[in-house]
Amino acid sequence: MVEPVRLTVAITGATGMLGSALASHLASGGHAVRRIGRAAPAPGSGDIQWDPVRGLLDPRALEGVDAVVHLAGASVADRWTAAHRRAIVESRVRGTALLARTLAQLDRRPRVLASGSAIGIYGERGSDELDETAPVGRTWLAEVAAQWELAADPARAAGIRVVHPRTGIVLAAAGGVLGRLLPIFRAGGGGKVGSGAHWVSWIALDDVVRGLEWMLQRDDVAGPVNLTAPAPVTNAEFTKVLGEVLRRPAVATVPAFALKLVFGEAMTREVLMGSQRALPRVLRAKGFVFRHATLADALRFELGV
Repeated sequence: MVEPVRLTVAITGATGMLGSALASHLASGGHAVRRIGRAAPAPGSGDIQWDPVRGLLDPRALEGVDAVVHLAGASVADRWTAAHRRAIVESRVRGTALLARTLAQLDRRPRVLASGSAIGIYGERGSDELDETAPVGRTWLAEVAAQWELAADPARAAGIRVVHPRTGIVLAAAGGVLGRLLPIFRAGGGGKVGSGAHWVSWIALDDVVRGLEWMLQRDDVAGPVNLTAPAPVTNAEFTKVLGEVLRRPAVATVPAFALKLVFGEAMTREVLMGSQRALPRVLRAKGFVFRHATLADALRFELGV
């Protein structure tokens, strides 16, 4: 068993749903949290200012940091206009490259960089079971995720342990996909998307923050790690279970063409109807214990029902 060490952890994207939950979780566990953001930090807060677009990050501000968790990036859950595609790429690749280069310059480097990624890196894979050894897919989002991971290479080359948590659909009542679905399902209008055959690799927010802390503590974990629960489900099963947990009917079918009208062809195909059946091989092999291994349990916990 690995004895936990109290760390000073710097987090980008700390104001987002995942980042804010992680910051709270780490602080409650006795770790010191320093938020990296664009706003000028309050005096004495220990927070750090950066501007990834302009390439500005003072290395001196990162002195004394033991671990860095990089979660910042433009949302993929919006219509992919040309401008938004650029924002998705630049916010991930530029930000990661700036952070990795800066960390590599430090005399006392952090022990670990957990640089975010996503299971979208596998592309459209139908019902194939995908562990961390699966090849990168051929979709646009898969190519972006691959660039995102490669951008951390300067930190790797400097001897920093780099972990890429490939996150699935994070279940949280306050935001993300589940937050958008709840009003529809509570009104009785929920149901599967298209045929419902595409796979959904989900994970409870509670297990995400626990998993990220675990990665920071485990010196024997590096490279890609699927941050998903061990029991992915089809979209049809996901919507059925969500309806059952909420005790609401979920018999509607959302036609694909309706989503394409709202979100566009590419975003609908790759995100809303993309199929990745990811399995957390590394987490399980290294002994991580999920608190919420079934979808029903995860939904009940996150929704408080």
